[in-house]
Amino acid sequence: MADHSSDEEEQTISTDSVVTKYKMASEMINKILKEVLDKSVDGASVLAICEFGDQRIEEETAKVFKKEKELHKGIAFPTCVSVNNCICHFSPLKSENDVTLKTGDVIKVDLGAHVDGYIAVVAHTHVIGASKDNPVTGKMADAMLAAHYASEVASRLVKPTSISYQVTDAVQKVAESFGCKPIEGMLSHQLHRDTIDGDKVIIQNPTESQKKETPPHTFEMYDVFAVDVIVSTGEGKGREEDARTTVFKKRDIVYQLKLKTSRTFFSEMDKRFALMPFTLRAFEDEKKARMGVVECVKHGLCDPYPVIFEREGEIVAQFKFTVLLMPSGPLRITGGPAFDPEIFKSDKKIEDEQILDLLSQQIRPTKKQNKKKKKAAGGDADQPPSLVPLDLNGGGACPCPHSH
Repeated sequence: MADHSSDEEEQTISTDSVVTKYKMASEMINKILKEVLDKSVDGASVLAICEFGDQRIEEETAKVFKKEKELHKGIAFPTCVSVNNCICHFSPLKSENDVTLKTGDVIKVDLGAHVDGYIAVVAHTHVIGASKDNPVTGKMADAMLAAHYASEVASRLVKPTSISYQVTDAVQKVAESFGCKPIEGMLSHQLHRDTIDGDKVIIQNPTESQKKETPPHTFEMYDVFAVDVIVSTGEGKGREEDARTTVFKKRDIVYQLKLKTSRTFFSEMDKRFALMPFTLRAFEDEKKARMGVVECVKHGLCDPYPVIFEREGEIVAQFKFTVLLMPSGPLRITGGPAFDPEIFKSDKKIEDEQILDLLSQQIRPTKKQNKKKKKAAGGDADQPPSLVPLDLNGGGACPCPHSH
C-alpha cells in the first residue's frame, strides 16, 4: 500500500482525479449491490451471498489501474447481510452457522469498495418477496419508510454550513413519526483517503454521555461522508448476542506480538487490507485467523465490528450512501435501487412542517442554476436524478402541502 506521508497534503475532491476515483469505486459498488440483491431470494445462503459480494468487489477493482502495481484497491467494507432484528455486521464464516433467507425477511446489505484508498460505501434494505401485488404492511412498512425518509432528509442536510446535530435531530423526528427509533449511538463518518472512520461524525439517537463525547461540527465544502441511517421498531438499543465477530480493521499502531499465529495474521492483514475493514473469511486458514485476531484485538492492533442485534421480533432497516460535497451541491454517488413507496403501506405519516419542507426540496440545484457555478468550479460530475420523494404517506395521497 502506498504510504501517504504526513507532510503530503491529502488531495481532496477539489481535484478532478480524486473525484474520478471516488466515482469509479461508486459505480462498481452500486452495480455489485444490485447483483447481491438479485441473489437475495427465498432459500438463499447468507454465507454464499457474502462470499459472492466480496469476490465481485475484488474482480471489479482488479480491472482498473492494472499497470500501477503500487496502487491499492479492493474491498473497503466486506459484504454483510443482516436479517430482520440483526442491526449490522453479519458476515458469517465458513466454519459458522449459516443463515438461510426466506420470503418476508428484511435484509440489510452493506458493502464498500475503494480505488487508491478513495472509498465508496453503500447499504440498502430489501424485503424478500415484496412487490406492489404483495405490499409490506405493519411494523415492517413503518421501519422501511422511517429509514428511507430519514436518509432522504439527511441527504438534504449534509451540505456546507449545516451542523451535524441538525441531521441527528431530523432523523430522530422522521423515525418517531413512523413509531420507530434510530439505533442509539450509531455513527456516520467522514471519509478520507484510506480512512473509513474519520473524526467528523454524525451521531444517531445519542445518550447524554454520548452527546458530551460527540461535539457538533459544521460540514464543509469538499468533505466526503458515508451517511448511515439505521432505524428500529424497537427500543433502538443494540446488543451483542452469540454471533461471532468476523469483521475487523487494523489500527495504525505498533506492538510486538508474542504468538507466531498472531504475527502471521497481522502480517497478512497489513499486507492485504492495510487500514480497510476485512472479514476473517478472506484468510486462507480461517481457524488460524480466528486465533491470530484475538491477541491483535487484545492489544488494540485492530478494531472489531461486532454483530449487533435488536430484540427478537423487532425490525431494523438501514440506508447508507456516500456523498461528496461539491461546489454545485451535494453529490450522492452511492445508493440502492429506486425506493418505491407504493410497496410499503403504513397508517403513519410525517406531519412535521420543517421535515415536509425539507423533503420537498431538491438536493442539488437545477442545471440552469448550476451553469454559472460549474464554470467557476471548473466543471463537476453530471447531476444525479433529483431525489425528491413523491409520496410521504406509505401509498396514500401525499400529505405534503408543497408542490414537488
